[in-house]
Amino acid sequence: MTVPSLKIGIAGISGRVGRLLAEEVIGAGFILAGGSARHPSSVKGLLANVPLFADFSALADASDVVIDFTHADTSARHAEILADYGKALVLGTTGLSPEQEAAVKTAAKKIAVVHAANFSPGVTLVRRLARMMGQALPAESYDVEIVEMHHRQKVDAPSGTALAIGESVADGRGVSLADVKDSGRDGHTGARKTGDIGFAALRGGQIVGEHEVLFTSADEQIRLSHRAFDRRIFATGAVRAADWVRNQPAGYFGMEDVLGLPPL
Repeated sequence: MTVPSLKIGIAGISGRVGRLLAEEVIGAGFILAGGSARHPSSVKGLLANVPLFADFSALADASDVVIDFTHADTSARHAEILADYGKALVLGTTGLSPEQEAAVKTAAKKIAVVHAANFSPGVTLVRRLARMMGQALPAESYDVEIVEMHHRQKVDAPSGTALAIGESVADGRGVSLADVKDSGRDGHTGARKTGDIGFAALRGGQIVGEHEVLFTSADEQIRLSHRAFDRRIFATGAVRAADWVRNQPAGYFGMEDVLGLPPL
């Protein structure tokens, strides 16, 4: 029996990650259904003949799954449209407001959604280990700091991945990251507060992404680190998620689900 080919659409196909996603879809043997683009003239070369849709609804209609790495201001609406069309979503957009995230989760009551701040298998495992360490190492004894570095063009800080790692630690400790987050220290800040999760953001050159989480007590330090050499790893992971999500019922999933990791 022949398995029907998967039709994958890409929101923001003209962007740096969007072009990599398109290449990965084609390389994996799936059908590139088309994409949406803010700058259609930049879609050249391998993607020159890819259908472009000015209306996201048309892209949803043409696809089985849509991969979205666009912007928080558009992703919630995209999720709502895909829910109306009954098409699955792989969402890599970070920085969603609580209201936008709620809209995505509402859409996940009708369709399967994989949402991740980072689609790298390595980062997924770092988050899982960070959650386990947060649970095992008491906040009264172990201070947590998360350091990240990215290319000089990155506009947000801390990175979405750094925040996701922080959320994993906070989940392990049974607290909300919003209540213990400490970033942007400057001047006379006073002593470090027990239980805080600190963040430091570095920018320079063309570094794809480096993240390190440190658990430090008076007697020892444990470091978890991840370095991405090529942003293609994010595209490869997202296409893997698209292949996985097409067979799932409605629900809100993460990369741990895609990798088949058992729940903690």
